Amino acid sequence: MREGFRQSMAWLHTWSGLLVCWVLLLVFSAGTASYFKEEITLWMTPELHVRSAEPVSQQVALQHAVAHLEHNAADAQRWFITLPADRSSALRVGWVPQPPKDGKGNPRGRFKSEILDPATGQKQSDARETRGGEFLYRLHFDLHYMPVTWARWIVSICAMFMLVAIISGIITHKRIFKDFFTFRPGKGQRSWLDAHNATAVLALPYHLMITYTGLITLMFMIMPWGIQSAYKEQGENAFFADVFPTVAGRNGEAGGPAKLAPLVPIAEQAQAHWNGAGLATIVVNNPGHEHASVVITRQRTRTLSYLQPAMVFDGVTGAPTSTAGEDPSGTAVTRGALYGLHMAHFADAWLRVLFFICGLSGCIMVASGALLWAVKTRQKQAKALAQGAARSFGLRLVDALNIGAIAGLPIAFAAYFWANRLLPVGLPQRPQMEINCFFAAWAIAAVLAQLRPSMGMWRFQLSVGAAMLIGIPVLNVFTTHSHLGVTLFQGRGPWSVAGFDITVLLLGIALALVVRVLHRREKKQAKASPASKAAPAKLKEAA
Repeated sequence: MREGFRQSMAWLHTWSGLLVCWVLLLVFSAGTASYFKEEITLWMTPELHVRSAEPVSQQVALQHAVAHLEHNAADAQRWFITLPADRSSALRVGWVPQPPKDGKGNPRGRFKSEILDPATGQKQSDARETRGGEFLYRLHFDLHYMPVTWARWIVSICAMFMLVAIISGIITHKRIFKDFFTFRPGKGQRSWLDAHNATAVLALPYHLMITYTGLITLMFMIMPWGIQSAYKEQGENAFFADVFPTVAGRNGEAGGPAKLAPLVPIAEQAQAHWNGAGLATIVVNNPGHEHASVVITRQRTRTLSYLQPAMVFDGVTGAPTSTAGEDPSGTAVTRGALYGLHMAHFADAWLRVLFFICGLSGCIMVASGALLWAVKTRQKQAKALAQGAARSFGLRLVDALNIGAIAGLPIAFAAYFWANRLLPVGLPQRPQMEINCFFAAWAIAAVLAQLRPSMGMWRFQLSVGAAMLIGIPVLNVFTTHSHLGVTLFQGRGPWSVAGFDITVLLLGIALALVVRVLHRREKKQAKASPASKAAPAKLKEAA
């Protein structure tokens, strides 16, 4: 090793971060938004905003759900009921119809779902279909338009690079905590390094936690050797039985007809067993038959562990038959705690706001690191650029990818929300069309960046992103009855909808301020160096 240890770590830090930084930026931004995925989903279903302000007990909601299913899906194979909760007041029902008797088609039946008003049990036929925040949640580890296994391998490899970059960065910057309190604007490479250090140290424990626990969620795929060694005799199925304690009802032969026991008393039994805790989902297997069973899962409590106990009841007699997750193994508790820490389901609204801010700092950390590499490389090539030489292929590629990812992603997110408001409510495959708008907007931004990776393109795309984000609350005025004038100034809520509008407005203003700074810097440099007007355009862009 010719260079010292810290210098070697600096090289490792640079390349382990640069090679995957654009994927990491997508993962960080989508994962950060996922802390409020239920609130995002609510915002994207404005038809439910008025009804969501009226809390209804779970017993009343369950009665309405059962009545609806008995009327519309009495002969279904299985019922699914998702009860209202603190962060999602919608009542959702679904069912799997019986397979066709002629043996044609899908033998498992096609799943159908509907949203009901929990107060009246009426079907919300006017509620638009959307993936909402669930798309952003799945995006940060499943990506899109590719097999899930491939996507998770890509994300897990990027997460490993991220962990290496964080650890090597800590080793490299021996004055990292001192540098955190130092920021020197207008100093070129020094300013970008200060910004990178400050955002990295500001939430360093969070960055380590979120990266490590993210890898833990995928450990069964990327590091199976420990499982294979510890469960060599029992087999991997025994490990998964320990980690994921589950219980299933009788899903085999339905048996003869029999009346289903009332679900409300069954649900009250489960609540009493869990000391009054709320219920999350109720699944009824073979309703209306003698082998019917009812599986009830408890809502996740605000504890660190992500475990979710369940109980099974006989669907005819209503008697409890089995439980799962009541006495989890040490393996399940450990995994549940790490996974729960990653998901932050235990956090109240203000703690999730803190996690959201830490996630934004992670986005800035990744983006500033990519920009820092480009600034350093441009300075090394400054002499050649001053003589009219073209940028190296690597520098031009990184410049274009930086614009497409850093400036293009806000455009993509904003396009997703604009599509939710502007696409016709009854459009076929509407959820997928919203997602297509997300990727189409991002693809256009990325292509434009590749065609002209210049400072002008930075300003243009950041301006578009700022305008689209600021325009979302304005768009609500013309497309919904729950804009900021109602939710905030009249105080008629829902407050989570007002919080979303305020957040995108602030992010849009932040981008607009960045555009203003870039414009003022360019004018200042032009005044300081009149001769720069005659310099090659590429040198002007490099400034």
